[in-house]
Amino acid sequence: MSTVPRLPSAVEGARGMGGILAHQPSLARGFGDLYAQFWSHGEVDHPTKETVRIRNARVTDCGY
Repeated sequence: MSTVPRLPSAVEGARGMGGILAHQPSLARGFGDLYAQFWSHGEVDHPTKETVRIRNARVTDCGY
């Protein structure tokens, strides 16, 4: 899986999804709200979520 963005960043020098989402501010806000809900609520405890996040980053060779 490639980690190279398919779209250029809308923010000069920015890397990652934040720069891509800056093309659509309302989408960025919606994603931020959803992401916050995902991390702060739900059935899965925070340590498990963090473990999954780290494993996903390793599998996709994410450098962040």
